Amino acid sequence: MEAGDEGVDRVVDSKDLQQQSKAFDKLTDRVEDRQLDSSRAQSAMASIAASAEAEKNAMRLREKELAAVKINAADVDIIANELELDKKVAERTLREHKGDAVAAIRSLLH
Repeated sequence: MEAGDEGVDRVVDSKDLQQQSKAFDKLTDRVEDRQLDSSRAQSAMASIAASAEAEKNAMRLREKELAAVKINAADVDIIANELELDKKVAERTLREHKGDAVAAIRSLLH
């Protein structure tokens, strides 16, 4: 009888191990390694690079637009002194609001 009992234990152990293995796979969300298509990877990298370049160009254009805005130096000094800000921050905010000191101050206070 002992020989028959050992076979049952091995079958049960094997089923338990399979169930445990499946449960572990689900728990860890283990995914088999897959080979990526190199052309898809290159395409994705090119897309990322193009997106970064477009963002850079948009930032440059925005900086040029802001630099073209005429501002009053006295407004920069008033904003910087009254709100205790760095002059660069005051100037940038004033440029972003097209030289409108009241709108710049409101945006800084909100």
